[in-house]
Amino acid sequence: MTIKSDKWIRKMAEEHGMIEPFVDRNVGKGEAVSFGLSSYGYDLRVGTQFKIFHNALMPVIDPKAIDGDSFLDFEGEVAIVPPNSFALATSVEYFRIPDNVLAMCVGKSTYARCGIITNVTPFEPGWEGHVTLEISNTTPLPAKIYANEGLCQVVFFESDEVCEVSYRNKQGKYQNQRGITLPRI
Repeated sequence: MTIKSDKWIRKMAEEHGMIEPFVDRNVGKGEAVSFGLSSYGYDLRVGTQFKIFHNALMPVIDPKAIDGDSFLDFEGEVAIVPPNSFALATSVEYFRIPDNVLAMCVGKSTYARCGIITNVTPFEPGWEGHVTLEISNTTPLPAKIYANEGLCQVVFFESDEVCEVSYRNKQGKYQNQRGITLPRI
């Protein structure tokens, strides 16, 4: 597996619709948390819709039975994540991952240096959809998250062979997701 460069990412986005909408350069430096194409990755943007967790109704988190009422819906340009809590959000971009590619998403240093961690599972070969983003505030203070700005970087790895069973083939439960998707079993 090799990591893919800006040239490859641009070609896959423009010719094959791998990332939509696609920003073909890194923008925002000095004015916004940067987003768009970088040397060996793509900095995705967080959208304006958030589900902010509150623990008033649940004494324990159960991934097999999470209650949608445990989240406050918020839409806006700046979301506030409570101290030692988290929020779910969605990417602005829609991704279509080729059958011979695995993509990994890592947090951006601007947020990481403020104690804000972004957790995203791998984008499996054949998966497509908006990315559901988990944003953890590890600090004892409320944290701001800026919509329509960069939140994390996607790095693409191309294999020399196509997998036997892609996410599309196995009809994965998060295939073609749009918006924020809560856990499914």
